[in-house]
Amino acid sequence: MKKGIIALAFFTCLAVTAQNNTSYWQQEANYKMNVDMNVENFQYTGDQELEYTNNSPDTLKRVFYHLFYNAFQPGSEMDVRSRTIADADPRVGDRISKLTPAQQGYLRVNTLTKNGKPLEFEEVGTVLEVELDEPILPGETVNFSMKFAGQVPEQIRRAGRNSSEGVALSMTQWFPKMAEYDFEGWHADPYIGREWHGVWGDYDVKLTIDKDYILGASGLLQNANEIGYGYEDEGVKVNRKKGKKLTWHFIAEDVHDFAWAADPEYIHDKRTAPDGTVLHFLYKNNPEIKENWKNLQPKTEDLLLYFNEHIGPYPWPQYSVIQGGDGGMEYAMLTLITGERNFGSLVGVTAHELAHAWFQHLMATNESKHEWMDEGFTSYISDLAMNEVMDLGQENPFTGSYRSYDRLAKSGVEQPQSTHADRYTYNAAYGASAYSKGSVFLSQLGYIIGEENLQETLKRYYDTWKFRHPTPNDFIRVAEKVSGAELDWYLTDWTQTTNTIDYGIQTVEDTEDGTRVILKRYGVMPMPLELKVTYEDGTSEEVYIPLQMMRWEKPGFEEDQIKEDWAWAYPTYSFTLNKLKSQVSSIEIDPSKMMADINMDNNVYPQEPQE
Repeated sequence: MKKGIIALAFFTCLAVTAQNNTSYWQQEANYKMNVDMNVENFQYTGDQELEYTNNSPDTLKRVFYHLFYNAFQPGSEMDVRSRTIADADPRVGDRISKLTPAQQGYLRVNTLTKNGKPLEFEEVGTVLEVELDEPILPGETVNFSMKFAGQVPEQIRRAGRNSSEGVALSMTQWFPKMAEYDFEGWHADPYIGREWHGVWGDYDVKLTIDKDYILGASGLLQNANEIGYGYEDEGVKVNRKKGKKLTWHFIAEDVHDFAWAADPEYIHDKRTAPDGTVLHFLYKNNPEIKENWKNLQPKTEDLLLYFNEHIGPYPWPQYSVIQGGDGGMEYAMLTLITGERNFGSLVGVTAHELAHAWFQHLMATNESKHEWMDEGFTSYISDLAMNEVMDLGQENPFTGSYRSYDRLAKSGVEQPQSTHADRYTYNAAYGASAYSKGSVFLSQLGYIIGEENLQETLKRYYDTWKFRHPTPNDFIRVAEKVSGAELDWYLTDWTQTTNTIDYGIQTVEDTEDGTRVILKRYGVMPMPLELKVTYEDGTSEEVYIPLQMMRWEKPGFEEDQIKEDWAWAYPTYSFTLNKLKSQVSSIEIDPSKMMADINMDNNVYPQEPQE
């Protein structure tokens, strides 16, 4: 990504209003790090130079760093939460509590200065609290210098060493990372188990490690012909330095994270997609998975091109799919996924994590507060992509998400999507809310404003909010501008409450003018309605009932198909068909099944007999 583009985007965004009704701004953090890894004891040392620019209108009197690896110690918040929540993630369970000192993870800051002057700081769990000698004024750039040390924990959650599939190092959340400060203030959340919020910037990272290890990382390798292992330029002789270690030099521009993975048995393949993106694949030299990983590579290219077309162009020069971690997790310009899967699962997890390059690493929502935006939007677009790339032929690729949401809505444990990701009472409720209900938010929006408007909304959202931190309000404003509909009600009811949708056909009766159909709203959440009326002679007609508070009518309906607005406060609504009841074969609310009505038994006339 060129700096000029970022600069233009920043100045353009000054005119954009965010959720707090103030001019948009965002902080900038540029890192230079040198790290030396000991693969015998999995301990490392590093120095960090951080150039931090306060683009906010506020004076900052202190700053915070994340120390994620401190979560992997007995008694940490992640450990205690996992042992006290009713449905613990089985990957974590009570495993942290049983780690020995040699197996635990830690991040320790040894020295820290600002513009050359020592600072006072305190390690509080997974957060470093730093008192500044002098405040950072609005518009000011300062330089923090740090020396730190870490120990890579046994692989438990996302990051770690010696994974269940034998990957040596999954290095994510591995360095002291400046917390985000935005219009809501500091986001110095402890690492308990969920997601993150990061500061945009550039990373210049040098990683020194045993020469037998092969690495994949965020960013572009700067010394490929020295390193080799498939990174070298074609036709150029590799000239590796003598000694026991090599230093891998990566630069990642315009990202809010940096991750890497390493293993001495990695196979490294690469291919260049038609858009110029270089795709890297690093996976264990395991005969049982080689074929799947080879076949994954053209599918990953197809997925990349699908997302380019349906969201917007992938902006970075490379993307890596790397075997590692404990499932699937997205990072800047790469994903770590477990690799011992059947082919469909391998493509599916790659589709989801690659889609995160857009919905989180490009439109970088605060995952801790709006987890449904990155997980739900990613689930939505990856379901569409899988349907096409894998030729699944599904008429509705979102049926799984609708079923999952329906179970959540009827479970009695649902919490609003505005709940902080760490505050869900049940892990299962978090998962269904973030992934399934988040996906339905988009697919159902297509029902509300029309599929063409939804697709245009996604593209304009990309154009407006790439390389920024959008909020739910920012997204719905884009949808309003594209469609012309008023949609605040939808954002409010779907994401900030647990109100449900339930409309039914109450009565169908003869009148002097034809057939009166009386509908009833049983649920609290409002919706516009689409109905299909089928007659005994085989003909049919569509009926559209606008929702009054939308102040808008969905395109695609003829004037005689559009009925009077339904105001939400009225529990019932009626309209008349110009044929006799005896001529009516059936009436159905939402034949598309894209409205998440929690009781479809009353959506059809005549009702099916109950068993």
